[in-house]
Amino acid sequence: MPSLKDLKNRIESVKSTRKITKAMQMVAAAKLRRAQDAAEQARPYAERFAAVMGALAASVGDSDTAPKLLSGTGKEDVHLLVVMTAERGLCGGFNTNIAKLARQHAKKLEANGKTVKIMTVGKKGRDNLRRDMGDRFIAHVDLTEVKRVGYGDAQGIARGILERFDAGEFDVCTIFYSEFENVVTQIPTAQQIIPADFDAPEEGDEATTLYDYEPSEEEILADLLPRGVATQIFAALLENAASEQGARMSAMDNATRNAGDMIEDLTIEYNRSRQAVITNELIEIISGAEAL
Repeated sequence: MPSLKDLKNRIESVKSTRKITKAMQMVAAAKLRRAQDAAEQARPYAERFAAVMGALAASVGDSDTAPKLLSGTGKEDVHLLVVMTAERGLCGGFNTNIAKLARQHAKKLEANGKTVKIMTVGKKGRDNLRRDMGDRFIAHVDLTEVKRVGYGDAQGIARGILERFDAGEFDVCTIFYSEFENVVTQIPTAQQIIPADFDAPEEGDEATTLYDYEPSEEEILADLLPRGVATQIFAALLENAASEQGARMSAMDNATRNAGDMIEDLTIEYNRSRQAVITNELIEIISGAEAL
């Protein structure tokens, strides 16, 4: 049975931990507002950009002059998986869920005889996958010093991917990130970005309006597709930033509540032990007095 001093030290230790988790929860809540606003503001542009690109891609079809980023290399033998996670932990299952989705996708591809290469963005994804998939790693992007993700960061990642694609290092590229829904829910998502995969525009959509393009659709796509890769990566980074703060806020709230429950249990145990000690001392005093 722990001594009164041990119980008191444990109570003080848990109280200190609760102060830390509460502070982290408040910081995450403040950062979440900015990250959520940024992610939500980027969605209309990304969706509209994808709609216009989808209309252009549909008009080009399977033309021999279609850009390589749209038509692909003609095979699907080598897959590049870009796993985007956080640089820091203490955010619940956020990082683990993204890495788990990427791992499942990689194993499925390899079971079908495909070659898998992995590029990690964020330290936690690299650490999670390194043990069993470290031999597939080809690159890592460190964003530790980046306090607020910008379009320039996405351009740098996209540039590295496009250079590898032009060099013939892979045929298909898929990014993995977490889509922000709310503080409680973040959805691990896989999105193919090379070859570009756009949803066909629906009837009545403004994007289905017929236009005459100057220069041709192929030339426009050749210029816009690299920007599309950077835009998709930027949107994914913003979604990840909001998801990370939402997950951290939720995790720290749970940790604070658990610390409070533990303090209550330890306090009850401390009081019971203290009462038992006092009772024993009284019995000893009374027994000694009667002996006299």
